Amino acid sequence: MKRNIFLLTICLFTWAIPTTIHAQKTVLRGVLVDSLSHEAEPYATIRVTAKKKPETPIAMAITDMQGRFQQELNGKGEYDIQFSSVGKANVTVPFTLKGEAVIDLGEIYIKDDVLQLQGVEIIAQKPLVKMEVDKMSYSVADDIDSKSNTILDMLRKVPMVTVDGNDNITVNGSSSFKVYLDGKPNVMMSSNPAEIFKNMPAASIKNIEVITNPGARYDAEGVGGVLNLITEKTQATNSQMSGYNATLRGMASNKGVGGGFYFNTQQGKLSLSVNGNLMHRKMKDMEVRTSREQTGTSDNIMMSYAQTGDTDFNMKMGNVNLGYEIDSLRLLTASFGLMGFSNGSDFQSQTHMTGGIYGNGFGYSGRNDSDNDRTSINGSIDYQRTFAGNKDRMLTLSYLISTSPNNSDSYNLYDTNEENSFLNLVDRYTDAYRNTVENTFQIDYTTPIGKGQTLDVGAKYILRNNSSDSKYYTDIDGQYEYDPQSSLKYNHSNDILAGYMEYSLKQAQWNAKAGLRYEHTWQDVTYKSGQGTDFKLDYNNLVPSANIGYTIDQKQNIGLTYNMRISRPGIGLLSPYIDNSDPTAISYGNTNLEPEKAHNISLVYNRFTHKWMMNITLRQSICNNAIEGYSFYQDDILNSTYGNIVKNSQSRLTAYMNWNASPKTRFTLNGGGSYTNIKSDQLELKNSGWQANLMLGYQQTLPWNIRLSMNLMTSSKSYNLQGWSSGFNAMMGSLSRAFLQERLSVSLSGMTNLSGSGMELKSYSKGNDFISRSVTTLPIRNISVSVSYTFGKKLTLKQTKRSINNTDIKDNQSQSEGIGNMLVQ
Repeated sequence: MKRNIFLLTICLFTWAIPTTIHAQKTVLRGVLVDSLSHEAEPYATIRVTAKKKPETPIAMAITDMQGRFQQELNGKGEYDIQFSSVGKANVTVPFTLKGEAVIDLGEIYIKDDVLQLQGVEIIAQKPLVKMEVDKMSYSVADDIDSKSNTILDMLRKVPMVTVDGNDNITVNGSSSFKVYLDGKPNVMMSSNPAEIFKNMPAASIKNIEVITNPGARYDAEGVGGVLNLITEKTQATNSQMSGYNATLRGMASNKGVGGGFYFNTQQGKLSLSVNGNLMHRKMKDMEVRTSREQTGTSDNIMMSYAQTGDTDFNMKMGNVNLGYEIDSLRLLTASFGLMGFSNGSDFQSQTHMTGGIYGNGFGYSGRNDSDNDRTSINGSIDYQRTFAGNKDRMLTLSYLISTSPNNSDSYNLYDTNEENSFLNLVDRYTDAYRNTVENTFQIDYTTPIGKGQTLDVGAKYILRNNSSDSKYYTDIDGQYEYDPQSSLKYNHSNDILAGYMEYSLKQAQWNAKAGLRYEHTWQDVTYKSGQGTDFKLDYNNLVPSANIGYTIDQKQNIGLTYNMRISRPGIGLLSPYIDNSDPTAISYGNTNLEPEKAHNISLVYNRFTHKWMMNITLRQSICNNAIEGYSFYQDDILNSTYGNIVKNSQSRLTAYMNWNASPKTRFTLNGGGSYTNIKSDQLELKNSGWQANLMLGYQQTLPWNIRLSMNLMTSSKSYNLQGWSSGFNAMMGSLSRAFLQERLSVSLSGMTNLSGSGMELKSYSKGNDFISRSVTTLPIRNISVSVSYTFGKKLTLKQTKRSINNTDIKDNQSQSEGIGNMLVQ
């Protein structure tokens, strides 16, 4: 009996061997990348066929957002795998199945494809957006509007970014975000992004990255996230490649002129790129009308104010990047950047007061003539070392130095034909110099600690010294005399020590990341002259972050993210100096401000095919100590200051959709809606409301390879603690044509509001003792012509994968500083 059982077992085992072998599955995997830039090629169509039956696919799929693919196959024999992607030439790779568990094809290179149709070149539509759980990238270079638009115009099209009619930028519904250029900080750009971006040509950058869930290795600053502008490709290249390429650009419009160039060369292991831009713009006939009512007294005071004027902007920008590949394991890079921004304005105003001490009425006229000149200079050096035993193990050492001097002067002149015993209408002049010097040291180390597991650790130390010298003069008998009580000179040191640790896991269809960052801040403010009082601040912040993602299939994924972000108050919010340049109002800071802390939770869904792309994000943000500016009356003078006085929460749903209806037609949708709830127990104020924004885009390749682009934009009211600002409706479009095998490009573009000769933006604000209404009219209509010419060979500059990014200060000069400084009453 035992012998029969043994024979039966042998027979079953013998029968099972070929069955098992036949059922053996082979996993075919690899990465599809661009042949020149070495960037991942997402959403490419994959087709696997047997050599003997090429017309019948045995499997089909698409690459993911990192260009990766993984496909299970059965059987043995010779096969082909074909990759196709819009704008690329098809690639076919042969392989043989022999029953292996895994076949790794490594990196597969795909080239650009230019189709010839009756002598006319037609370029297929390329995907504009790459979506991930914690960030996205918008390809500005592949959007035809970039030839003639500014960066601010392009930001209106970027998912999770909103630009209102007054050019205020929000990321994920928050105005607290940080900006850096090629992974390195620019103090001026971060402090005033709206004015810089509206004067910076979009053709000067390649990608805009929106990092919505910055991990532990990013600075903790920026509630909404991080905007990273990429000006050149930063992936590795063949160190034996030599050659150069260059692009020249020019633009002229009814508002100004501009031009720029880009040069890139590589000679063996040495790489060099140079980028430069100049821009001059002018805005005429800007108009602001404001009415303000002082309430809560027996005799209400009414003020009406009207201002008109012109302003001009000049921008210059240049950067140089060097890369030297010491050997296959060591890389040294250096960069130098210069940005200059100046604006001048000349505004006339009329102010009329009635009620209270003003009786039946009192009026005066005013003029503001101001100039502002800002410069940012920075240099950095990075050393990257990978290890022979494991090239995923990497050490990076970085150093950055930057300075940002700022010179400004302003004349405020007043005139009245009436007897004045109410207001100080003495002519006044302010001459100010400010500068920030930063030295930053950083070390980053990343290493695999197991299959699909990575550990990142690092440390950073920022030494930042701010200085300011503002001289205030008043007109006495026709001579401007120095007023030491109203002048201000101070030094502000702001040092930050940070350390972080982050763990990443990738297993099958799951990926996760968790990190913790510690930051200690020292601030020391010393006043040399003026009314300020010396003060010191010293505090710690512990900032957690985490995300988890699941790849449903190669066409869709879902993720859940959490982070805590902070916003430190800068000197503009902290300084107790009293600004009394306006006869009817004063403003000052608050030395008791604390860093605001916001908690953000997001649920993200991405779906993509070679025709469709969709991102839907549901986000909840909560902050219980938000810094908010507020105003109140005291002794008939409007006082404005800041405080940690607001509790706010925002529930926001954003959506981005892209449909490549054909190789010649693209439709896009970028929009969002949110409900905001804001309250302040200290001021006994609260406000809430729904707000929404939408942008619809259409791009079409017409006969003769003329490319048309049309975009419609609309937004609703937005809410703050004491009121609201109106939305807007506008349209922009362009026509472009490429010649000489895409080397020469000519574009015609325009932008206009959809009603009236100028865009009217209304705002309303109400406090416990005042009501204010304002209407600003901006002449946004614009038409421009741009030309660019490229020559040489397409190259890529090699850069370190890690570098310094300083994103840690909130101040009161962000957003619409340029317009705000023009107002005079």
